[in-house]
Amino acid sequence: MPLSDDDVVVVDLPPLTGAASTFLPEVFKGLGTTFKHLVTSIGRGPRSKAIFYPEERREDMPVEEGGFYPGTFRGVHRLNRDEEGRVKCVACFMCSTACPAKCIHIEGAEAPWDDREKYPVKFDIDELRCIYCAMCEEACPVDAIELTPNYDIVGLTRSEMIFDKQKLLSIYDQTIERKPM
Repeated sequence: MPLSDDDVVVVDLPPLTGAASTFLPEVFKGLGTTFKHLVTSIGRGPRSKAIFYPEERREDMPVEEGGFYPGTFRGVHRLNRDEEGRVKCVACFMCSTACPAKCIHIEGAEAPWDDREKYPVKFDIDELRCIYCAMCEEACPVDAIELTPNYDIVGLTRSEMIFDKQKLLSIYDQTIERKPM
């Protein structure tokens, strides 16, 4: 359906003055705002939010200085162990199905224990692909996978950032005393 003349709104803008056409008044307004904030911040002293990581860590800083991550922070994954020290995962593939980044890869096999049908022979998470959304944690029916408050993971190659089952279980051993988020 074509537009009629009644549907068209014509807006007449006022002509720009000579100074306004160079945009200099707007530049000076911006510089004025910058200098105003500069002068007011000088009176308050240094307020740097920079920390010297890894010597200083956010956990060691008071809240008013930008320390402590919020309770909703999601960091590195871990695979939980059951009471007998075995991997808690039952290889149901719910976490890999729910993962929007498709970074979880599981290979299941028949469990050698009587209390479950399957267990993961291979469980890999590509931490570089992960978006840390915690959908895997929400989807797991046995609470086998969790996100920890750890944020300092380092890898020099891509293969170092693919966490296998043993590395995920070792993160559990390191963070067992710290309650996950």
